[in-house]
Amino acid sequence: MRRELSILVLTIAAAACSKKSSAPTEETPAATAGNAEAEAEANTTFRTLCATCHGMDGTGKGPASAQLNPKPRNYTDKAWQASVTDDQIKKTIIFGGAAVGKSPAMPAQPQFKEKPAVVDALVKIVRSFGE
Repeated sequence: MRRELSILVLTIAAAACSKKSSAPTEETPAATAGNAEAEAEANTTFRTLCATCHGMDGTGKGPASAQLNPKPRNYTDKAWQASVTDDQIKKTIIFGGAAVGKSPAMPAQPQFKEKPAVVDALVKIVRSFGE
């Protein structure tokens, strides 16, 4: 009986030690929900703002692109994708084209300065066109 009780106690202790911590991690539902919210906001932003010039397909042929000179960036261009860093894309999104030596027609989006997860999700969208 004593031996069985010892085995039971050891089994419970081992199970307790192997449980994951309840401290928040990147895999917790709260973090996933935050990422999902940021991705949803980025998708909405791309569809309503970015695609106007860059197009839903990222080719730079959105409805407003006909009036622009220079033409909007073609995100499907693999050479451009290889030449630019994520930080450069982020800076362009937040501060606009003129701030990074590009076309002043690319408007700044300062509302995302305090939303790094949304900016990261926008960069992910831009990068997806180069895959």
